[in-house]
Amino acid sequence: MLLRKELWVFYTKMLRNFISCSSCRAECKNLLSLGSSLGSSPQVTIRLCIPNRCTQHIQSDALRGMYIRKTKTDSIDSVVIADVIRFGRYCETSVEPGDLQAMRELCRQRFYIIDMASDLKRKVIALLDQVFPEYEKLFSDTFGVSSMELLSQCTTPEEMLSVSSQQLAEVLEKASRGRLGAEKAVEIQDAAKNSFGIVMASSSFSLIIRQYIEQIYSLESSVDIFNTEIALLLSGFDTQLTTITGIGPTLAAVILSEIGGDISRFSSPAKLAAYAGVDPTVKQSGDFSGTRMKMFKRGSPYLRRAIWLASAVAAFKDSAIHALYERKRAEGIDHMTVIGHKS
Repeated sequence: MLLRKELWVFYTKMLRNFISCSSCRAECKNLLSLGSSLGSSPQVTIRLCIPNRCTQHIQSDALRGMYIRKTKTDSIDSVVIADVIRFGRYCETSVEPGDLQAMRELCRQRFYIIDMASDLKRKVIALLDQVFPEYEKLFSDTFGVSSMELLSQCTTPEEMLSVSSQQLAEVLEKASRGRLGAEKAVEIQDAAKNSFGIVMASSSFSLIIRQYIEQIYSLESSVDIFNTEIALLLSGFDTQLTTITGIGPTLAAVILSEIGGDISRFSSPAKLAAYAGVDPTVKQSGDFSGTRMKMFKRGSPYLRRAIWLASAVAAFKDSAIHALYERKRAEGIDHMTVIGHKS
Protein backbone atom coordinates (compact mmCIF):
# COMPACT_ATOMS: atom_id res chain seq x y z
CA MET A 1 0.00 0.00 0.00
CA LEU A 2 1.20 3.46 -0.78
CA LEU A 3 2.30 5.62 2.12
CA ARG A 4 0.45 8.84 2.89
CA LYS A 5 3.15 11.04 1.37
CA GLU A 6 3.38 8.91 -1.76
CA LEU A 7 -0.39 9.02 -2.15
CA TRP A 8 -0.36 12.78 -2.06
CA VAL A 9 2.43 12.90 -4.62
CA PHE A 10 0.51 10.52 -6.87
CA TYR A 11 -2.70 12.51 -6.43
CA THR A 12 -0.97 15.85 -7.09
CA LYS A 13 0.67 14.62 -10.28
CA MET A 14 -2.59 13.19 -11.53
CA LEU A 15 -4.45 16.40 -10.78
CA ARG A 16 -1.78 18.50 -12.50
CA ASN A 17 -1.91 16.32 -15.61
CA PHE A 18 -5.69 16.43 -15.63
CA ILE A 19 -5.83 20.21 -15.43
CA SER A 20 -3.09 20.74 -18.02
CA CYS A 21 -4.83 18.47 -20.53
CA SER A 22 -8.36 19.65 -19.90
CA SER A 23 -10.07 21.96 -22.34
CA CYS A 24 -11.54 23.86 -19.41
CA ARG A 25 -7.98 24.69 -18.30
CA ALA A 26 -7.04 25.92 -21.75
CA GLU A 27 -10.11 28.09 -22.13
CA CYS A 28 -10.12 29.21 -18.46
CA LYS A 29 -13.83 28.42 -18.25
CA ASN A 30 -13.94 25.64 -15.69
CA LEU A 31 -12.44 24.94 -12.34
CA LEU A 32 -11.96 21.66 -10.50
CA SER A 33 -13.44 21.82 -7.01
CA LEU A 34 -11.93 19.40 -4.50
CA GLY A 35 -13.15 21.01 -1.31
CA SER A 36 -13.84 17.83 0.61
CA SER A 37 -10.28 16.52 0.51
CA LEU A 38 -8.71 19.95 0.86
CA GLY A 39 -10.53 20.58 4.13
CA SER A 40 -13.09 23.14 2.99
CA SER A 41 -16.80 22.89 2.34
CA PRO A 42 -18.30 23.02 -1.17
CA GLN A 43 -19.75 26.44 -0.35
CA VAL A 44 -16.30 27.79 0.53
CA THR A 45 -14.63 26.17 -2.45
CA ILE A 46 -17.28 27.40 -4.86
CA ARG A 47 -16.33 30.98 -4.02
CA LEU A 48 -13.09 30.39 -5.83
CA CYS A 49 -15.05 29.89 -9.03
CA ILE A 50 -15.82 32.90 -11.18
CA PRO A 51 -19.61 33.46 -11.56
CA ASN A 52 -21.32 32.06 -14.66
CA ARG A 53 -18.55 29.49 -15.17
CA CYS A 54 -18.42 25.79 -14.42
CA THR A 55 -16.99 23.71 -11.63
CA GLN A 56 -16.41 19.99 -11.36
CA HIS A 57 -17.07 19.34 -7.70
CA ILE A 58 -16.02 15.90 -6.48
CA GLN A 59 -17.63 14.83 -3.20
CA SER A 60 -15.64 11.95 -1.77
CA ASP A 61 -18.04 11.11 1.06
CA ALA A 62 -20.41 8.89 -0.96
CA LEU A 63 -17.58 7.27 -2.92
CA ARG A 64 -15.82 6.28 0.29
CA GLY A 65 -18.47 3.61 0.74
CA MET A 66 -16.59 1.44 -1.77
CA TYR A 67 -14.18 0.51 1.01
CA ILE A 68 -15.06 -2.05 3.67
CA ARG A 69 -13.59 -0.04 6.55
CA LYS A 70 -15.38 3.05 7.80
CA THR A 71 -12.51 5.49 7.60
CA LYS A 72 -12.12 9.16 6.73
CA THR A 73 -8.52 10.04 5.92
CA ASP A 74 -6.81 12.28 3.40
CA SER A 75 -5.03 9.27 1.96
CA ILE A 76 -8.23 7.40 1.14
CA ASP A 77 -9.87 10.58 -0.18
CA SER A 78 -6.88 11.10 -2.45
CA VAL A 79 -7.20 7.62 -3.93
CA VAL A 80 -10.96 7.96 -4.38
CA ILE A 81 -10.67 11.32 -6.11
CA ALA A 82 -7.80 10.10 -8.28
CA ASP A 83 -9.96 7.15 -9.40
CA VAL A 84 -12.87 9.45 -10.20
CA ILE A 85 -10.63 11.72 -12.28
CA ARG A 86 -8.97 8.79 -14.03
CA PHE A 87 -12.28 7.26 -15.13
CA GLY A 88 -13.96 10.62 -15.78
CA ARG A 89 -16.85 9.87 -13.43
CA TYR A 90 -17.79 13.44 -12.73
CA CYS A 91 -19.85 16.12 -14.41
CA GLU A 92 -19.81 19.87 -14.74
CA THR A 93 -21.99 22.06 -12.57
CA SER A 94 -22.63 25.69 -13.39
CA VAL A 95 -21.80 28.22 -10.71
CA GLU A 96 -25.13 29.75 -9.74
CA PRO A 97 -25.71 33.50 -9.67
CA GLY A 98 -25.65 35.22 -6.30
CA ASP A 99 -29.38 35.97 -6.18
CA LEU A 100 -30.24 32.30 -6.65
CA GLN A 101 -27.88 31.23 -3.88
CA ALA A 102 -29.28 33.93 -1.59
CA MET A 103 -32.85 32.80 -2.32
CA ARG A 104 -31.98 29.18 -1.63
CA GLU A 105 -30.38 30.02 1.73
CA LEU A 106 -33.37 32.13 2.75
CA CYS A 107 -35.79 29.35 1.80
CA ARG A 108 -33.84 26.73 3.73
CA GLN A 109 -33.57 28.91 6.81
CA ARG A 110 -37.28 29.66 6.58
CA PHE A 111 -38.03 25.93 6.75
CA TYR A 112 -35.68 25.67 9.73
CA ILE A 113 -37.50 28.47 11.58
CA ILE A 114 -40.90 26.93 10.81
CA ASP A 115 -39.69 23.61 12.19
CA MET A 116 -38.48 25.36 15.35
CA ALA A 117 -41.89 26.99 15.82
CA SER A 118 -43.62 23.64 15.21
CA ASP A 119 -41.45 22.00 17.84
CA LEU A 120 -42.34 24.72 20.36
CA LYS A 121 -46.04 24.26 19.59
CA ARG A 122 -45.74 20.56 20.32
CA LYS A 123 -44.13 21.42 23.65
CA VAL A 124 -46.94 23.85 24.50
CA ILE A 125 -49.56 21.19 23.73
CA ALA A 126 -47.70 18.69 25.93
CA LEU A 127 -47.70 21.17 28.83
CA LEU A 128 -51.36 22.11 28.36
CA ASP A 129 -52.29 18.43 28.41
CA GLN A 130 -50.86 18.32 31.91
CA VAL A 131 -52.20 21.53 33.45
CA PHE A 132 -55.39 22.14 31.40
CA PRO A 133 -56.29 19.05 29.31
CA GLU A 134 -59.74 20.46 28.47
CA TYR A 135 -58.24 23.46 26.68
CA GLU A 136 -57.84 21.76 23.30
CA LYS A 137 -61.64 21.52 22.94
CA LEU A 138 -62.20 25.23 23.58
CA PHE A 139 -60.71 26.46 20.30
CA SER A 140 -60.68 24.97 16.82
CA ASP A 141 -57.01 25.98 16.56
CA THR A 142 -54.93 26.08 19.73
CA PHE A 143 -52.48 28.41 18.00
CA GLY A 144 -55.01 30.69 16.37
CA VAL A 145 -54.94 34.42 17.12
CA SER A 146 -57.56 34.36 19.90
CA SER A 147 -56.13 31.30 21.63
CA MET A 148 -52.56 32.61 21.47
CA GLU A 149 -53.60 35.98 22.93
CA LEU A 150 -55.39 34.22 25.78
CA LEU A 151 -52.44 31.92 26.51
CA SER A 152 -50.03 34.84 26.54
CA GLN A 153 -52.03 36.30 29.46
CA CYS A 154 -53.62 33.29 31.20
CA THR A 155 -52.09 29.86 30.83
CA THR A 156 -53.47 27.72 33.68
CA PRO A 157 -57.01 27.14 34.98
CA GLU A 158 -56.13 29.04 38.14
CA GLU A 159 -55.09 32.13 36.16
CA MET A 160 -58.21 32.01 34.00
CA LEU A 161 -60.36 31.88 37.12
CA SER A 162 -58.43 34.69 38.79
CA VAL A 163 -59.76 37.27 36.30
CA SER A 164 -63.38 38.27 35.85
CA SER A 165 -65.41 36.91 32.96
CA GLN A 166 -65.75 40.48 31.68
CA GLN A 167 -61.96 40.91 31.44
CA LEU A 168 -61.66 37.56 29.73
CA ALA A 169 -64.42 38.52 27.29
CA GLU A 170 -62.65 41.78 26.43
CA VAL A 171 -59.42 39.94 25.62
CA LEU A 172 -61.24 37.46 23.39
CA GLU A 173 -63.36 40.10 21.67
CA LYS A 174 -60.34 42.22 20.80
CA ALA A 175 -58.27 39.26 19.56
CA SER A 176 -61.11 37.76 17.49
CA ARG A 177 -62.38 41.12 16.16
CA GLY A 178 -65.76 40.67 17.76
CA ARG A 179 -66.39 37.02 16.89
CA LEU A 180 -65.87 35.81 20.46
CA GLY A 181 -66.94 37.43 23.68
CA ALA A 182 -68.83 36.84 26.91
CA GLU A 183 -70.25 33.45 25.92
CA LYS A 184 -66.82 32.02 25.11
CA ALA A 185 -65.40 33.55 28.32
CA VAL A 186 -68.03 31.76 30.42
CA GLU A 187 -67.32 28.48 28.58
CA ILE A 188 -63.58 28.81 29.27
CA GLN A 189 -64.09 29.52 32.97
CA ASP A 190 -66.52 26.62 33.33
CA ALA A 191 -63.93 24.31 31.80
CA ALA A 192 -61.28 25.75 34.13
CA LYS A 193 -63.46 25.09 37.20
CA ASN A 194 -63.97 21.44 36.27
CA SER A 195 -60.44 20.81 35.01
CA PHE A 196 -58.63 17.74 36.31
CA GLY A 197 -55.18 19.03 35.35
CA ILE A 198 -52.32 18.91 37.81
CA VAL A 199 -52.12 21.77 40.31
CA MET A 200 -48.62 21.29 41.70
CA ALA A 201 -45.93 23.53 40.19
CA SER A 202 -48.56 25.33 38.13
CA SER A 203 -46.56 28.58 38.36
CA SER A 204 -43.61 26.88 36.68
CA PHE A 205 -45.80 25.48 33.93
CA SER A 206 -47.29 28.95 33.43
CA LEU A 207 -43.86 30.53 33.06
CA ILE A 208 -42.67 27.90 30.58
CA ILE A 209 -45.80 28.20 28.43
CA ARG A 210 -45.53 31.99 28.35
CA GLN A 211 -41.90 31.83 27.29
CA TYR A 212 -42.74 29.34 24.53
CA ILE A 213 -45.59 31.57 23.32
CA GLU A 214 -43.24 34.56 23.12
CA GLN A 215 -40.72 32.51 21.14
CA ILE A 216 -43.44 31.32 18.75
CA TYR A 217 -44.50 34.93 18.15
CA SER A 218 -40.89 35.89 17.45
CA LEU A 219 -40.32 32.99 15.05
CA GLU A 220 -43.54 33.65 13.15
CA SER A 221 -42.52 37.29 12.81
CA SER A 222 -39.20 36.13 11.35
CA VAL A 223 -41.02 33.92 8.86
CA ASP A 224 -42.99 36.96 7.64
CA ILE A 225 -39.73 38.86 7.11
CA PHE A 226 -38.25 35.92 5.20
CA ASN A 227 -41.38 35.64 3.05
CA THR A 228 -41.10 39.30 2.04
CA GLU A 229 -37.43 39.01 1.12
CA ILE A 230 -37.96 35.73 -0.75
CA ALA A 231 -40.79 37.23 -2.79
CA LEU A 232 -38.58 40.20 -3.63
CA LEU A 233 -35.78 37.94 -4.88
CA LEU A 234 -38.21 35.75 -6.84
CA SER A 235 -39.53 38.79 -8.71
CA GLY A 236 -36.12 39.08 -10.36
CA PHE A 237 -36.52 35.72 -12.10
CA ASP A 238 -38.67 34.96 -15.13
CA THR A 239 -40.67 31.95 -13.91
CA GLN A 240 -44.20 30.66 -14.41
CA LEU A 241 -44.17 28.39 -11.37
CA THR A 242 -46.70 30.52 -9.49
CA THR A 243 -49.29 29.82 -12.19
CA ILE A 244 -49.41 26.18 -11.06
CA THR A 245 -52.13 25.33 -8.56
CA GLY A 246 -50.72 24.95 -5.07
CA ILE A 247 -47.51 26.89 -5.71
CA GLY A 248 -47.21 30.39 -4.29
CA PRO A 249 -44.18 32.71 -4.26
CA THR A 250 -42.44 30.91 -1.39
CA LEU A 251 -42.76 27.37 -2.78
CA ALA A 252 -41.86 28.68 -6.23
CA ALA A 253 -38.69 30.17 -4.79
CA VAL A 254 -37.82 26.88 -3.08
CA ILE A 255 -38.33 24.83 -6.24
CA LEU A 256 -36.50 27.28 -8.50
CA SER A 257 -33.49 27.66 -6.20
CA GLU A 258 -33.18 23.95 -5.41
CA ILE A 259 -33.12 22.91 -9.09
CA GLY A 260 -30.46 25.51 -9.84
CA GLY A 261 -32.74 27.98 -11.62
CA ASP A 262 -32.81 26.02 -14.87
CA ILE A 263 -35.19 23.10 -15.25
CA SER A 264 -33.64 22.23 -18.62
CA ARG A 265 -30.79 20.66 -16.63
CA PHE A 266 -33.13 17.66 -16.28
CA SER A 267 -33.74 15.91 -19.57
CA SER A 268 -36.87 14.13 -18.31
CA PRO A 269 -39.46 14.39 -15.51
CA ALA A 270 -38.14 11.11 -14.09
CA LYS A 271 -34.71 12.66 -13.51
CA LEU A 272 -36.25 15.64 -11.74
CA ALA A 273 -38.30 13.27 -9.58
CA ALA A 274 -35.13 11.34 -8.72
CA TYR A 275 -33.34 14.57 -7.81
CA ALA A 276 -36.20 15.48 -5.47
CA GLY A 277 -36.28 11.95 -4.07
CA VAL A 278 -40.00 11.40 -4.76
CA ASP A 279 -39.56 8.47 -7.11
CA PRO A 280 -40.25 4.94 -5.82
CA THR A 281 -37.47 2.58 -4.85
CA VAL A 282 -36.84 -0.41 -7.14
CA LYS A 283 -36.17 -3.90 -5.84
CA GLN A 284 -35.57 -6.74 -8.26
CA SER A 285 -33.58 -9.93 -8.06
CA GLY A 286 -33.92 -12.84 -10.49
CA ASP A 287 -37.62 -13.53 -10.98
CA PHE A 288 -38.58 -11.37 -8.01
CA SER A 289 -39.85 -7.83 -8.53
CA GLY A 290 -40.97 -5.82 -5.52
CA THR A 291 -44.42 -4.25 -5.64
CA ARG A 292 -44.60 -2.35 -2.34
CA MET A 293 -42.03 0.37 -2.90
CA LYS A 294 -41.45 3.33 -0.63
CA MET A 295 -40.48 6.80 -1.69
CA PHE A 296 -36.77 7.03 -2.43
CA LYS A 297 -36.21 10.14 -0.24
CA ARG A 298 -32.79 11.05 -1.53
CA GLY A 299 -31.71 14.24 -3.16
CA SER A 300 -32.85 17.63 -1.92
CA PRO A 301 -35.17 17.35 1.11
CA TYR A 302 -36.19 20.98 0.63
CA LEU A 303 -37.30 20.39 -2.95
CA ARG A 304 -39.15 17.25 -1.88
CA ARG A 305 -40.92 19.14 0.87
CA ALA A 306 -41.98 21.94 -1.46
CA ILE A 307 -43.35 19.51 -4.05
CA TRP A 308 -45.18 17.59 -1.33
CA LEU A 309 -46.81 20.75 0.07
CA ALA A 310 -47.86 21.87 -3.41
CA SER A 311 -49.34 18.43 -4.15
CA ALA A 312 -51.31 18.45 -0.90
CA VAL A 313 -53.00 21.71 -1.96
CA ALA A 314 -53.46 20.78 -5.63
CA ALA A 315 -55.18 17.53 -4.64
CA PHE A 316 -58.19 19.54 -3.52
CA LYS A 317 -57.90 22.76 -5.53
CA ASP A 318 -57.16 21.47 -9.04
CA SER A 319 -60.06 19.61 -10.63
CA ALA A 320 -57.95 17.26 -12.76
CA ILE A 321 -55.59 16.35 -9.91
CA HIS A 322 -58.51 16.01 -7.51
CA ALA A 323 -60.17 13.51 -9.88
CA LEU A 324 -56.94 11.49 -9.89
CA TYR A 325 -56.77 11.74 -6.10
CA GLU A 326 -60.35 10.46 -5.68
CA ARG A 327 -59.75 7.61 -8.11
CA LYS A 328 -56.68 6.45 -6.22
CA ARG A 329 -58.46 6.74 -2.88
CA ALA A 330 -61.33 4.64 -4.29
CA GLU A 331 -58.76 1.97 -5.11
CA GLY A 332 -57.95 1.74 -1.42
CA ILE A 333 -54.72 3.74 -1.46
CA ASP A 334 -54.25 5.87 1.64
CA HIS A 335 -53.99 9.66 1.54
CA MET A 336 -50.24 9.95 2.15
CA THR A 337 -49.40 7.45 -0.57
CA VAL A 338 -51.61 9.22 -3.10
CA ILE A 339 -50.04 12.60 -2.32
CA GLY A 340 -46.57 11.08 -2.68
CA HIS A 341 -47.54 9.51 -6.00
CA LYS A 342 -48.86 12.81 -7.36
CA SER A 343 -45.72 14.59 -6.23
